[in-house]
Amino acid sequence: MSAILNKGKVIIAGAGPGDPELVTLKTLRYLQQAEVVLTDRLVSNEILNCYVNPRAEIIYVGKQCRKGSSTPQSTINDLMVEHALNGKLVVRLKGGDVSVFSNVLDELETLVSNGIPYEIIPGVTAALGAASYAGIPLTARGYSTAVRFVTYYRSDVVTEEYWKELAATNDTIVFYMSAETLGSVVKNLLLHGISEDKKLAVIEQATTPEQKLTIFELNQFEEQDFISPTIAIIGKVVELSERFSWLKSNENPREYFNAAASNLTSLFSHFTKNNFEK
Repeated sequence: MSAILNKGKVIIAGAGPGDPELVTLKTLRYLQQAEVVLTDRLVSNEILNCYVNPRAEIIYVGKQCRKGSSTPQSTINDLMVEHALNGKLVVRLKGGDVSVFSNVLDELETLVSNGIPYEIIPGVTAALGAASYAGIPLTARGYSTAVRFVTYYRSDVVTEEYWKELAATNDTIVFYMSAETLGSVVKNLLLHGISEDKKLAVIEQATTPEQKLTIFELNQFEEQDFISPTIAIIGKVVELSERFSWLKSNENPREYFNAAASNLTSLFSHFTKNNFEK
């Protein structure tokens, strides 16, 4: 590593669920000042093309595990340290909010152990964006007084006892990262006694022009090839979407976000360039 001139700083910021206008003013300000941006896959191209300092280096560090194209977390940690210790202002840009189902703990531990200054800036998490653009208040008088954020990406994430609790609750339940597991989610809830006519809203690529909203009764759910990212909302509040949904559903959506594989070239180029210069 080259000689360290001065210590930089890392900004861990949420980019929101897709709509570029949902970025906070504080995140926008740091993007305009950034020297390096480490960006997730689920960040709108418009944010990267229009909001980021044109002199900044943008490095794609997306994860798309089921497609076999993901940047290891250790690589992301190393990149943060490398650039910050060379005096750079680094923005670690995450889709949605930084503290909901992300690897922010691993990144914070890395920054602290290396003595690197940092800030954490919240973003609009996918559940809030998806619910708002589908016209579904997550809590509403007479419908639900609480909401639960859950993920189910492998069978041991949710225990048998918790499936029973989810099936019995009147809380709104939001499942993150559910594009490929919804069939199993519905099966487990029905198996554990959830009301068969309870409504399920499936929101693909929420807040983008490619957003698709599909509503099922649980006992009529049909498995489909949902486009990632997909949010699933289960509960009585889903009934309100029929009255309050305001964004027209795209019935023939295309992939809004770049595949992680298409962005790996940027990461490879970065390491090739650095190794050549050394």
